[in-house]
Amino acid sequence: MPGDNLLGRVHRHAIALCAAMSAVAFGLGGWRAAAAVAGGGLLVEISFLSISGGITDMAGGGRARRGLVKVVGRYALLAFLAYVMIARLRLPPLGLIAGASSVPAAVCVEAARLLLKKKH
Repeated sequence: MPGDNLLGRVHRHAIALCAAMSAVAFGLGGWRAAAAVAGGGLLVEISFLSISGGITDMAGGGRARRGLVKVVGRYALLAFLAYVMIARLRLPPLGLIAGASSVPAAVCVEAARLLLKKKH
């Protein structure tokens, strides 16, 4: 993952926010709620890496087909993992959504940071 660029900062914020939400979920609802939030974070992390890796592969010229296969494979994995988390592990869907919302929350944090930086 990139170092100190915008995408790298959003990625780090998302991980930190997901961990914080998991801790709050544990305090409010126990280990199942915390596992659901962490599971949602895992799903969005796989998606994040899939998109960034797929774009990199597809932009590489001759590797476009390989990049497309990797993206499709990762999304199939996401569907399977979501099924396992909801149907088999019976994790609360709202917890999964909360974990998946860590990326939009991280974007909001970074946008606020950039707006505050512009004011000064």
